[in-house]
Amino acid sequence: MGRLSAWGPVVAWCGLIFWFSSLPDLKTPRSYDYPLRKAAHLFEYGVLALLLRRAGLSRAASFVLSVLYAVTDEWHQSFVPGRHGAVSDVLVDAAGALTGLLAGAILRR
Repeated sequence: MGRLSAWGPVVAWCGLIFWFSSLPDLKTPRSYDYPLRKAAHLFEYGVLALLLRRAGLSRAASFVLSVLYAVTDEWHQSFVPGRHGAVSDVLVDAAGALTGLLAGAILRR
């Protein structure tokens, strides 16, 4: 697999996460807003970890880079009007990365 085909999806996915984080105040007044947002975090970082794994990184490196990106994403959000960075979101992102990697390992067996 070439570098572009390996790392292109990683860069594109990180760009998508960055774009979503750049949107001001995504809250809706609905009661299901909070769980949907947390599910989105789980999904985003599960996919990111799997893409990093696909690019050739070890599970540990994929997890660590996913969490580091989550930290930078929350920091980025702290500069967006109507948004804020939250340590709790980094923990949800880490759980998503771990879940994605575990699911990937199970499905490969």
